[in-house]
Amino acid sequence: MERKVTKAILPAAGLGTRFLPATKASPKEMLPIVDKPLIQYAVEEADACGIDDFIVITGKNKRAIEDHFDLACELEDALKKGGKEKLVEQINTFMHLNFAFIRQGVALGLGHAIYCARQFVRDEPFAVILSDDLIHPDDKLLDEMIKLYGELDGPVIALMRVPREETKNYGVIAGTEEKKGIYKITDLVEKPEPENAPSELAVIGRYILTPDIFDVLEKLPPGRGGEIQLTDAIKVLSEKRPVYGYVFDGRRYDAGSKIGFLKATVDFALAEKDLSEAFKRYIIEAASRFK
Repeated sequence: MERKVTKAILPAAGLGTRFLPATKASPKEMLPIVDKPLIQYAVEEADACGIDDFIVITGKNKRAIEDHFDLACELEDALKKGGKEKLVEQINTFMHLNFAFIRQGVALGLGHAIYCARQFVRDEPFAVILSDDLIHPDDKLLDEMIKLYGELDGPVIALMRVPREETKNYGVIAGTEEKKGIYKITDLVEKPEPENAPSELAVIGRYILTPDIFDVLEKLPPGRGGEIQLTDAIKVLSEKRPVYGYVFDGRRYDAGSKIGFLKATVDFALAEKDLSEAFKRYIIEAASRFK
């Protein structure tokens, strides 16, 4: 019987080059969508699924992430003195969770970042959440994957159908559909050219993995870009045990790209009761000026 998923790895050691110069000294994961940083949405998503242990893989200039999930006594005192109890509650929403921060000394790829958490994960299944792959909070992707993991007794990878010309931006699977939207993975290729892509089913930033992935990562040679690719490790693992892909058809934003980040900002702002009407009027007025 598979164990309950209570741990999540949040890789956050990347350089964030697509958002330079904003990310020169500030973490990409701390870029805000309305009033919350990207990584907070990831933590809230996992928290809602019963995950309470978080391993954040960080690097240079990432201290702001650790500070964000820590107590801020001076700020809290100032807010209380100003009668802003609601804001105190909002900045302390993580106190029931456990955080460990591991520094990835050299950015050797996503697979290496996951391997850095081995001693914290030990022999338990775990989630991997890429915070710049933003899933709308109303779409319960991670929760559905955890349930599927329990049913199938094997790792589960989130997938989305993408236009074939975009496969070069993703890991892409080949597989057999066992149930509607559920594939048993038979191959996995990192960023194939469209003509060589095995399908249009692309891997997105949600994974439920088992600890045997660490043995694979330990022996895995560098792949594309000279990095330890998680995609390559999952492919090797799929040759040893069943690995499944779950096709997600909800709202996902590539917030690691400028256009995806802007789309998320607009959608999330329009969903805020206090902002919606004024922001909608502004968008309509602004769009009329840029015809």
